[in-house]
Amino acid sequence: MKKRFLTAALLPAFLISVTACGSSGGGEQAKSADGKDKVTLTLNWYPYGEHAPFYLGQKKDIFAKHGIDLTINAGQGSQKTVQATAAGQTDFGWADTPALLSAVGQGMDVKSVGVFLQTTPSSVQFFSDKNINAPADLKGKTIASTAGDALSKTFPAFLKANGLAAGDVTLQNTDPAGKMAAVMSGKTDALLGFASDQGPTMQEKAGKQVSYLKFAEHGLNFYSNGLIASTDTIRNKQDLVKRMVAASSEAWAAAQSDPAAAVAAMAGASQQLPSAKVLTDQFTATLQLLHTDATKSMAPGVNDEADWQKTITVFADSGVITKAEPPASYWDASFAPKG
Repeated sequence: MKKRFLTAALLPAFLISVTACGSSGGGEQAKSADGKDKVTLTLNWYPYGEHAPFYLGQKKDIFAKHGIDLTINAGQGSQKTVQATAAGQTDFGWADTPALLSAVGQGMDVKSVGVFLQTTPSSVQFFSDKNINAPADLKGKTIASTAGDALSKTFPAFLKANGLAAGDVTLQNTDPAGKMAAVMSGKTDALLGFASDQGPTMQEKAGKQVSYLKFAEHGLNFYSNGLIASTDTIRNKQDLVKRMVAASSEAWAAAQSDPAAAVAAMAGASQQLPSAKVLTDQFTATLQLLHTDATKSMAPGVNDEADWQKTITVFADSGVITKAEPPASYWDASFAPKG
């Protein structure tokens, strides 16, 4: 979700130091004292509202029911999580689909085993007093973005879909952590980010209403975050992957049924954890992202091949990937949850 598109050779030290309670690849999976498989899941970022279902799944023993003793680790961006998963330093990752597509294009041995956020939260975010009500109102505005990430690369497609040219706005290159500060200080009019992430935090910190122009509501949708695993894990530990996907789907369904319990389950997850109000707003926004028209009657994490193809086309056209491969190159459909 944050910095992406580095090469695998730049894998940072924090990923090398991730404690792998499980064992990726063809080796034996480590066991807990009660015989459950010890499994690590590395998130795309520090815990925020989007991640509530995994913590609820821990608290309600949903993962335990599937024979999994789950450890959840914070991440530092989808691109780094994808690298760690491909390198076998975590059993599973939770990462943004464009980072996965890019990694596969670079030759990394990693695949999706199910995208859960099937409507992109990508958006232009701004304080409501800016009187930006439609994409046309962005003309002449300065927007904080991070050069090279999926948001900045797909933004021209968003502009084009709404009758604007890239030159109609000014993108100010900003570190991911600095985008909110740029808007709150007035250095930029808006930022490119996830509507389920920065907006609620910025609104609380500034005490001002935040509004959004969401890509998906203005002509441009694509897959976002989901579960990934190394191809080695997928090949050699099929039963474990199947149980992890099933447990995750069940946890997301449980969180959808009881959002308050899901948010409450995050207590103590991180020293950087947002307030309960922000977590609630973030998770409420996340719940709007779970399906496309093709999957709205299906369990969380069930994907549609045509939706995958649309996503691949968006990122090929945007230059995120240089060659569009078939969906099966990025996604293993055999672990789709039931229900």
